[in-house]
Amino acid sequence: MEPIMVVFFVPVIVFLVVVAPIWIILHYKSKGQIAHGLSEGERADIEEMIHVANKMAGRIETLESILDVESPGWRDQQQQ
Repeated sequence: MEPIMVVFFVPVIVFLVVVAPIWIILHYKSKGQIAHGLSEGERADIEEMIHVANKMAGRIETLESILDVESPGWRDQQQQ
């Protein structure tokens, strides 16, 4: 076999025997995880984030109502 053939033949064989199967397995494994949706832990995290965001929105509304009473023109100052 000529040396130039070996230089191209060996990396191709290594790719087909080692890299390609691993690549294909990981590809379809990730596709399967996407198809199954969120795990229970991820769902719990998202629900907790929603709860915290709702609490924060309530606090912001409270602070805005306090500012409306104490400093009626504060919204106009923010826009300028």
